[in-house]
Amino acid sequence: MKKTLLHLSEDTLQALTEQEQQLLQEFFADFRIHCLLNKKEKKRLWEDFERAILYYLDGGLSLGEALQRLDVKQLGGFYARPPVLWFPLDDAAKIYPLSMGHDKMTMFRLSVTLKKAVVPELLQMALNFTIKRFPSFATTLKKGVFWHYLDTNKRRFSVHRESGIPCQPLKVSASGSQSFRVVYWENRISVEFFHVLTDGAGGMTFLKVLTAEYLRLTGVSAVPGETLWDCNATPASEEFENTFTRVPRSDSASGFVDKIAVQMNGKLSANKPCRVLHFKMSAAQLKAAAARCGTTVTVYLLAQLFLAIRAATDELQGEISIQVPVNMRKFYPSRTVRNFSMYCGIRLPVKEIEEAKSLIAPILNQLEQKASKESMSRMLTATVRLVGMLRCIPLVIKQPVAKLVYGFLGDKIFTMTFSNLGVVQLPEALAGEIDGMDFLLGAGSTNRVSCSMVTINDSACLSMTKMTVDPSFEEKLYSLLQADGIAVEAEGSELYED
Repeated sequence: MKKTLLHLSEDTLQALTEQEQQLLQEFFADFRIHCLLNKKEKKRLWEDFERAILYYLDGGLSLGEALQRLDVKQLGGFYARPPVLWFPLDDAAKIYPLSMGHDKMTMFRLSVTLKKAVVPELLQMALNFTIKRFPSFATTLKKGVFWHYLDTNKRRFSVHRESGIPCQPLKVSASGSQSFRVVYWENRISVEFFHVLTDGAGGMTFLKVLTAEYLRLTGVSAVPGETLWDCNATPASEEFENTFTRVPRSDSASGFVDKIAVQMNGKLSANKPCRVLHFKMSAAQLKAAAARCGTTVTVYLLAQLFLAIRAATDELQGEISIQVPVNMRKFYPSRTVRNFSMYCGIRLPVKEIEEAKSLIAPILNQLEQKASKESMSRMLTATVRLVGMLRCIPLVIKQPVAKLVYGFLGDKIFTMTFSNLGVVQLPEALAGEIDGMDFLLGAGSTNRVSCSMVTINDSACLSMTKMTVDPSFEEKLYSLLQADGIAVEAEGSELYED
């Protein structure tokens, strides 16, 4: 026992009964059957189990209960089988690695804030158990002859204490690298995704399962169902399919090309982002303010965002454009956790942006037209056609062209992005353990601010990724929301040092 258990002290072992020591031996014998990783990775995974056992024993949990929660069978066959799967990128994801530079990567973050401090040992075990449910996430990005692709990566995926700036690029060029990261800070769990893996809806599915598995390890369980995937269910092929390929093609294709948009005038920071801010609000108050304007929360917030942008630019001509991602699953039901989103641009002339009520009708009209099933189908068709046209061009040729096009266009045709994931549903037992959630977009190249929002329980969180120290945008937005009777709790980072 002493030779095989690295972190259990002599005193700990001696405190166990003979029967408990035998139970422990059998437990790790079972672990050996379920883990055939290389020696280094196997040792790390073994140590994860030991640290979790120690945490439980130090907290007064019996060894029997600890081993039951950490049942090795929950590893499934993920760590016992060699890697055989690979995944072609979905049609929306193919542009991301093409336009990628060493400091440019499309990232986003989803976070959950719990009512109790995160236990790192249990979060690591939660990830060890969760990753098997998402085979398309347990991958590393590789280059093929014509396209990048995702190759299965059988390894111990690690969690880390958060440090540094959120949504920084991942080192995907390294052999066996992760395409996502899990970090924690006090009572917050965050997952940062390279957009090549998934979109907001797919990422939220993963975070919900990871959170549920973590809470189960703390003693709070919930029955999987409509709002929560079963961590131990066998993955189905439809969950990581490229759904773009089975959507009926539109008769016409359009949606990519647009005019250059007005940008906010704050000086671009060296750090990307230079600051992260969160406006936390009552969802009921937000909904009531939108109702007083006779509209939805999304349209109401778009109106306020246009006004805040107007206050943060000195431009007198041109159009302000806000990019709004559209989840295609609402038109074509799908369980995929790959990318299945398009976007539309809501545009208003600078000179017409004066007060919120006058903006509601034009915003609603554009949203109904541009985010309709018909318009999104045309953009989807354009995406599929573009991918088809580039299919036979070697990667070594199309990658520099894509970088050049992205440099000239990219986020210049939008002033900012606003992505609203809506209301997150979870089983009541889990929702009661959560204080809130937040959703953060990675920094762009040109846009001074990107905004995103997510709601759980009665807590709505509007987050801002800043690329300029100029506070005009957030100060104006704060005053607009407060004036409408919405109590805003503002929090976030200090300025990240240059």
